[in-house]
Amino acid sequence: MVNIPRGTQDILPGDVEKWQFIEEKARDICKRFNYKEIRTPIFEHTELFLRSVGESTDIVQKEMYTFEDRGERSLTLRPEGTAAVVRSYVENKMFGNPSQPTKLYYCGPMFRYERPQAGRYRQFVQFGVEALGSNDPAIDAEVIALAIEIYQSLGLKKLKLVINSLGDLSSRKAHREALVAHFTPRIDEFCSDCKARLEKNPMRILDCKKDRDHELMGTAPSIIEYLNEESSNYFTKVKSYLTDLHIDFEVDSGLVRGLDYYNHTAFEIMSNAEGFGAITTLCGGGRYNGLVEGLGGPETPGIGFALSIERLLAALQAENIELPVETKIDCFVAAIGEKASAKSVVLVNDLRKAGLLAEKDYLDKKVKAQFKAADRLQSQFVAILGEEELERNVITVKNMADGNQEEVQLDQFISFIQEKVNEE
Repeated sequence: MVNIPRGTQDILPGDVEKWQFIEEKARDICKRFNYKEIRTPIFEHTELFLRSVGESTDIVQKEMYTFEDRGERSLTLRPEGTAAVVRSYVENKMFGNPSQPTKLYYCGPMFRYERPQAGRYRQFVQFGVEALGSNDPAIDAEVIALAIEIYQSLGLKKLKLVINSLGDLSSRKAHREALVAHFTPRIDEFCSDCKARLEKNPMRILDCKKDRDHELMGTAPSIIEYLNEESSNYFTKVKSYLTDLHIDFEVDSGLVRGLDYYNHTAFEIMSNAEGFGAITTLCGGGRYNGLVEGLGGPETPGIGFALSIERLLAALQAENIELPVETKIDCFVAAIGEKASAKSVVLVNDLRKAGLLAEKDYLDKKVKAQFKAADRLQSQFVAILGEEELERNVITVKNMADGNQEEVQLDQFISFIQEKVNEE
């Protein structure tokens, strides 16, 4: 037997309907916020992620699935969605569209080679949005509000929004110098990754999982202290908009996110549900001014977020929320006899063409077993067709909720079931 690869999962019938419900809910919310769907390739040139995500990040250094194709080109299964969306934005010159900003969303599998654990897989599904072309703090608040709306629309209540400002280039330069001065005297006490990050990107040290309990982490200079007037004013406006939208938040100066392209606003949405687990982050995002230029496009600000569907499902489970997904069918046609069975093929097809969920027996079961099959499918109605009914051109319809039965003319059967289903 060949088993599923480690860190992946099969999403089976019964569960896949929950995924479909969540994805449809998120798509509907994006539509109301005027975000359009974009679909990009599952693999991209490796250079894209080196230039965007950052060579000093764990994703690039340890987690990417990279391979050479037959043309000896280095390709990588996408570890996140923003880089590919921005690449497409530049390549397809979406910055030239008259309607701006460009507001996009995506949904699809991402791939990272990391240790699998509860709610975290090597192949996982992200739903994300990107808004490109506006420097208005109001769109930062809009993106955060969109993410919050997705979670709240599904019934989640135990949420915490954490925000921070990473500042502009000038602010980050001053903060960088302070971090280097802070960590350098004792950098030998840190892991090899942190030692390498000290010169490349010292802010990444604050995101280290191995050394997060080191005493220097708690006393490290805060980026908030190094924000210049422009960055500070920008952050103040974002907070003001969130307050106006009645969105509660906490400011955490230690929040740096895991990707190099972030600046100004950074945020995470977490679950406070009891028993959710040690990793509480559901969603993360932020502003990435400079990423478009770095990928060959014109100067274009941007902001976005990505959420994990797997983590969302875990949060729903932690809050004991059952999604209102329906698996029942409208009508099961139970046929008795060869001629009736042949006729049932046509009837079931006609029911489906009329927009109804219909099923029949394909295993030549006895009528009692067919009723059991209808029960398992939670069929609202069972239509019984035997040789005698066929001769009289009628069919018996049983309402499975109250047990009532009535004969219906075959030529009125489809409209009869439609009417009854609409009444339920």
